Amino acid sequence: MDVVDGEMKIEKEYDQGFRVEHEGDDHQGRLPESSKIKKKKQKMATRCDQRYTTPTPTPLDLPIKFKKRIRDLGGSDIALIIQKCLFKTDVSSGHNRLSIPLNQIRQTFLTPQETEFLNSGNNEKKCSEMEVMLIEPSLRRDTISLRKWEMKKASGSATSMYVLVGKWNSVAWRNALREDETVQLWSFRINSKLCLALVKRRAKSNGYFIEF
Repeated sequence: MDVVDGEMKIEKEYDQGFRVEHEGDDHQGRLPESSKIKKKKQKMATRCDQRYTTPTPTPLDLPIKFKKRIRDLGGSDIALIIQKCLFKTDVSSGHNRLSIPLNQIRQTFLTPQETEFLNSGNNEKKCSEMEVMLIEPSLRRDTISLRKWEMKKASGSATSMYVLVGKWNSVAWRNALREDETVQLWSFRINSKLCLALVKRRAKSNGYFIEF
């Protein structure tokens, strides 16, 4: 009788503990809708934070096929400008631009004269622009416009960024660029003239990237 009573006591305590632990579950073991919504919001917030703040492993060098292409064109002074995750606005035909936030640029890629020229514009509707050659992920060459925008926020402050505009929609379409893809923008010079190269990247399990 003592053994039976002891087993019944254990089962009772376990049952009470199980009910306490799962308090708020419905009869089918599913979380209530409020908990589901809360978890979804937390997941979305974490994803957004990671896109802005998580450092991304960077390959040591420009892919060989791009280096060869640049060398064949007589280019030099290759430098990584930015590595970024594409946002919806980067691939939206209604926006027709690739944003290059100043606070994400890895190193200076403009001469003092080029910087001064782009700074001479005052807003996104009327600003100075440079026509530069772009090597696309497909290795196709085209020209694209580089501008500097001052984006005003509702708070009254402003965010500065460079943007690639003009033919950007065509570049995005030809190279099947998608939201959340990782790309790199590189600069190089041909006879001192600024040129750019856009590289698509995809993650590998070891944390490095390879060209797409």
